[in-house]
Parts: sequence; C-alpha cells; structure tokens
Amino acid sequence: MKTVTLTLKHSPSLYLEAEKISPDAFAGRSLAEIRSLPVFIGNQQATIGEYFEVSGEAGETAADTRIVVRGDLSRVKYIGMRMTGGEVVVEGSMDMYAGAWMEGGRMHVKGNVDAFAGTGMKGGELIIDGNAGNYLGAAYRGDWRGMQGGTIHVKGNAGSDIGYFMNGGTIIVDGNADVHVGTHAEGGTIIIKGNAKSRVGGQMVKGEIYVFGTIDVMMPGFEYRRDETLEVDGTKGKFALYEGDTGERHPKRKGQLQYGKLYLKR
Repeated sequence: MKTVTLTLKHSPSLYLEAEKISPDAFAGRSLAEIRSLPVFIGNQQATIGEYFEVSGEAGETAADTRIVVRGDLSRVKYIGMRMTGGEVVVEGSMDMYAGAWMEGGRMHVKGNVDAFAGTGMKGGELIIDGNAGNYLGAAYRGDWRGMQGGTIHVKGNAGSDIGYFMNGGTIIVDGNADVHVGTHAEGGTIIIKGNAKSRVGGQMVKGEIYVFGTIDVMMPGFEYRRDETLEVDGTKGKFALYEGDTGERHPKRKGQLQYGKLYLKR
C-alpha cells in the first residue's frame, strides 16, 4: 500500500468541505493531480494544494492507497466520504461527516469527530479514538436510510440520535451516549458500554441495542421478557431482554411478530 500525506498549511477562515480526500479520488493520480482536486470553502471553489502540503505517492487503486492527514482539522468536513477501499488516518480531531456514506476500507480518526460521522455508512470500518458528536451512523436529515453495514467504534462518548433510522452494521461506544439511541432502527446492532440517557430505542422496529451501564428512563413501549447470558463484544454476562417499541407496527416471520431487542446488563 502506498501513502499520500496531507499537512494542513493553515486553518481555513470558513469550514472547508474536502470530500475528495479519499483513496478513491487519489488512486492512480500524480501528486500534481491530487493538488488540483477541488475543495469548497463557503461558495468558493479552491484546490487541495491551496490548503495542504501534499507528499508521497498514491496507489493504482483505492485499495492500494493510504492517506494520512495532519494539522488542526477541526474546520475540515467530509474526509473519507464515500470511500470504498484503502485507508485514511486523521491524526487529530476533524469536523462533521467523517466517513459519511463510506462503503469500504478503514478510516481511523485519532481525535474527536463532530456530527454525522458514518452517516448512511454501507461498509468498512470507522474507528474514532476520542468522542463522536450527534447523529453517529444515522440517516441524513430528511432521509430514512441510516447506517446499513460496516462497523463504527468510538472509544470515548457519543452524542444524541446515534443509529437514527439504522438498518444494519454495528456501532460500539466504549463510553456514554446521549438521548435517542436507535430511534426508528430497523436493523443493526448498537453497543453502549457506558450509560445511556432516556428514549433508547424509541419507535424501534428491529435490531439490537445493548447497554452495559444504566438507562435514565426506560421507554414505556418496551416490555421485559427474560434474562439471558450472552457474550457481547468479548464481555460475557447476564442481560435483561426487553422487546419493543410495542407502539410501532412490526413485521412477522414464520407467523411471529419481530421486535427490536434492548438488552440491559444486570
């Protein structure tokens, strides 16, 4: 795998939209061609070369291309957007839409990310060493298709509305989560290893949510079924199984209604 390194020259005056920082866009291009790829700031178009020092060499395909991004990226959005292969490493924190609509490959952010990281994600692996903002792995506003595949692992805390309209894939949060986990979920798995606030699984139809810590207020639409001993992401223990949200319509399989499953660790 060949590596291209981008080093931010200076913090942009407005938020920089850099969706071309992706192995798919860099693959098969010379450094001069990569420098000329567009970025957007406000309503103006600029180039990657105007904001980043560019060095290294890109692979022939996305799968053979690794991108390392350095500098204060807290005002840079869309890194890794729609990537299908290869690797992106962000050596610090970045703004919104990390790995948005990602389809494959691996993205590692060694800091925090703002809202909509992994939104609409279909595949690949997104690792965030710090905290994640709201709408992690969720649907974009106005859309009903949230995360559909792949894995997101947040080693810190996550904001509200994670997994909103989630259909598949896995979200793991090592810390705590804010309100509205898995709202409208129709599939997939969410694991919260810390505490979750209220409204977990609201209007959930299918899928699984595991909470290792506490839930402030349990949704009234979830009913306790039984205790189960499970191994979840390497942790074995007894979990209380609740099914819901009973206020929603649920599909049948072999004549049996299918519910969302909420597991709360004993």
